[in-house]
Formats: sequence, C-alpha cells, structure tokens
Amino acid sequence: MMQGMKKQLNIVIIGVIILVIGSILVYVRSTSFVQKQERNSADRISVVTSFYPLYFFAKEIASESADVYNITPSGAEPHEYEPTSQDIASIERSNLLILNGGGLETWGESITRNIDPNHTSIVVAGEGLITGTFAEEGKVVADPHIWLSPVLALQMVDRITQGFVRADPSNEALYLSNAEALKSRLVNLDSLYTQGLATCKEKNIITSHSAFGYLAQAYGLKQVSLAGLSPDAEPSAKELGDIATFAKENNVKYIFFESLTSPKLAETIAKEVGAQTLALNPIEGLTNEDISSGKDYFTEMEKNLINLKTALQCNE
Repeated sequence: MMQGMKKQLNIVIIGVIILVIGSILVYVRSTSFVQKQERNSADRISVVTSFYPLYFFAKEIASESADVYNITPSGAEPHEYEPTSQDIASIERSNLLILNGGGLETWGESITRNIDPNHTSIVVAGEGLITGTFAEEGKVVADPHIWLSPVLALQMVDRITQGFVRADPSNEALYLSNAEALKSRLVNLDSLYTQGLATCKEKNIITSHSAFGYLAQAYGLKQVSLAGLSPDAEPSAKELGDIATFAKENNVKYIFFESLTSPKLAETIAKEVGAQTLALNPIEGLTNEDISSGKDYFTEMEKNLINLKTALQCNE
C-alpha cells in the first residue's frame, strides 16, 4: 500500500516539475519575443511627414524600417491645418522630417527654425521643383502641387530617399531598393497618362482650385480654376462670370470638384453652362475609410485619369 502511495506521489511530483519547467520555457520565450520586438522598435527611425502624398511615398520607401507619422489628419485639408502640440513634439523627437515646400505647410518655416539639426534631418521634397505660380488676391503665389505630376513625383521620391539614407545609413540598400520599385510604378503611371491623354478632343479643364497646373503642363492640358491655393476660397462674381464665359466658348462639358470640399460651387457653374460634374482628386488627404478600402496615391491617380479621359473625350 505504501509503495502505491509513493508511486502516486512520485507521479504528482514529476507532473509538477514538468508544469514548472513548461511555465519557465513559456516565460523565457515570451520575454525574448517582447525584448526582440522592443529592439526592433528601437532600431527603427522615427519619420514625420506633413501630408498624405509624402506619407505614402515615405511608407513605401521605409517598409518596416521606420515609424512614419503623418501630421495632417486623414481627410483634413493640408493648406490650412495647424499642427497640435502633440504634432510638434513628434517632430522634435523625429529623426527625419519630410516637407513639401512651396508654402503648402504654412507652419513649416517657423517649426524648422527650432529643430535641432543634429537630431532631426529635414527634407523639402519640392526643393527646386516648385516653379509654377498663380495669382491669388492680387498676389503671385507659388503652386506647391508637384506630386500630381508623376514626372515630378519621381524626383520627390529621390529627395525623400536621400533623406532616409542620411538619417539611417545602415538600411541604405533597403531604402534604395524600395525607392526603385516605387519609381518604377511612377514611370508606369506617367506612361498611362501620356498614352491616355494623347488623343483627347478637348484640352481645357475647369477645377475647384489651382491644384492641377503641373499635371496639365505635363500632358498638354490647360487648367482654369474656380479658386487659388485654398479650395475653400470664394471666387468673386466677376471671376465666376469669366469662368462661365470660358466654359461656354470652349465647349467645356464637365466641371471638376474635389473630394475634400463641397461640390456646390462646381455644380453651380455646371448648371449655368449646361455641363456635368466629375471628381478630380488632388490627393491631399485620404480618409481612414478610403485607406481601409484599399485606396492610395496610385488608385486615385488612375481614377483621375479615367475622369479626365471622360471629360476631355479621349480615344484609346
């Protein structure tokens, strides 16, 4: 009887030992995993971008080697957005700040003056590329919308890639490889636009605001806008009358509105001249719903091309 009890006790002890050892192994593995994750997170550089197109390009270049934070919230208009105190803190902690330039970020100059250049590298992706201007309220204003030209977007990607390499030279090969893949897609996008807009019967586009000047220049189009830099600006009665006259004289069949602003003004002009409306997205910001549904810079640029071809009566 005693031997039977000893045997059962031994079995219980062995079972307890196995449980303890198993628990220790699980703990060690989980601790190792957490530490590895922490190391991986610590190894990634911190990058801040000013608005969606720069955020998209940066994410494509960085892959999983950087934590990329976008200043302008999803669905917000970047021309008028002011960074919060949290945004400013993120910029000051970052290793790399990516701006567009050309006056798009009204806050850019004041913030960059206070950044420690030994900690945060600054890239102005539009440096040397922002050559277009337009008149607004009696002033000549720089046109910052260079990302809407695939050819200029290629050069933006080069500048952003150089910034990544400066901030994190240990991952240079990865950044260069990812950048080449992104540039290949931009080259293909340029080809789609060149071929798609080569045989259009019309060349005039009336847009909500002056966002498509570089795109129009790249593909032989003429842009006439209802507003200047800010899509929320209200044109004068005379300006609206001039645009209506232009639309009638040039047989414009479509007036373009934008996704982040009200289409009412475009609808008013369209009704007056007997035209229809279509969306033309400046891709200044996608909503969370857009992004979760798979939309990105390329899907919206391709959709813009489809609508341009419709409005301009283009033949394949």
